[in-house]
Amino acid sequence: MGETVGQIVENKQIIFKGYIEGTPKETDMELKLGNKIKLEAPKGSGAFLVKNLYLSCDPYMRGRMRDFHGSYLPPFVPGSVVEGFGVSKVLDSDNPNFKPGDIVSGFTGWEEYSLIHETAQLRKVQPDDMPLSYYIGLLGMPGFTAYVGFYEVCAPKKNDYVFVSAASGAVGQLVGQLAKLHGCYVVGSAGTSQKVDLLKNKLGFDDAFNYKEEPDLDAALKRYFPEGIDIYFENVGGAMLEAVLLNMKNHGRIAVCGMVSQHSVSDPQGIRNLFNIITKRVRMQGFLQSDYLHLIPRFVEDVTSLYKQGKITYLEDMNEGLESGPSAFAGLFSGKNIGKQVIRVAHE
Repeated sequence: MGETVGQIVENKQIIFKGYIEGTPKETDMELKLGNKIKLEAPKGSGAFLVKNLYLSCDPYMRGRMRDFHGSYLPPFVPGSVVEGFGVSKVLDSDNPNFKPGDIVSGFTGWEEYSLIHETAQLRKVQPDDMPLSYYIGLLGMPGFTAYVGFYEVCAPKKNDYVFVSAASGAVGQLVGQLAKLHGCYVVGSAGTSQKVDLLKNKLGFDDAFNYKEEPDLDAALKRYFPEGIDIYFENVGGAMLEAVLLNMKNHGRIAVCGMVSQHSVSDPQGIRNLFNIITKRVRMQGFLQSDYLHLIPRFVEDVTSLYKQGKITYLEDMNEGLESGPSAFAGLFSGKNIGKQVIRVAHE
């Protein structure tokens, strides 16, 4: 607390060690101490210096840990600071659009202090009575992914039968609640009985099941959707997608948000049962939230209002301290987190 501009401080950092093939491990990143910086935005740089308050752990970051340059985001640089979405406070600025004291959300470094040059996707947070960490979750990229994925890609209608995988995660929990508010019947899958209980009793899903306790996913889906599935919000891929393809209704929609089951596989498996896309006339579409940025103001207004009215709930899993980052991130891939995984770097 109480930093003064111009002072020399230690800047703790989380460093990306090197490219990986398998599932991320805590040891793929390391805490680096002893890096001294001067708390200032150099004159003429057009940059601004922030103190990072909250950092987001998101599965898409796995894609930046492999040596592959053909994706929508470049890979991390081995030996450099990990980067991701965060909520930060401006301390010093050489950019007229950002003043000391401003709160911003967007890409930042996994470190205590970052110098930010790139402002294209940064949002200024107008602090109201929403917790600041929500701006990298419910009101940030994951919440926005749920919002555009459901409304723009799934083309929902009242009384649709909706299935959400990884349903208690950062994205799935909001998809399910938006679907309920839209008048749909919603079932979610998750990987522990505690998560299933939260889906049914806290998040308001009509039903939910633990996929690890289902020896036959096709039979499970037939039990929960005897009439079939209109909308599948896809977060996992693999065996779950194969089972869903056997249970889609005619003219069903599959919004492909992620495939967390495939993140560990450098040699991904093929998907069976794709022929059903033809016979059932299913539309299966991949999407990125970054194609819909023009909808952000409407999204923030809609979701803030629903939250304040008590119409939606939000599960957040908060880890304390920058040093907890590597284990919190690795935990995403074994389902350790309950809800949206966030790291608190500093108290506001």
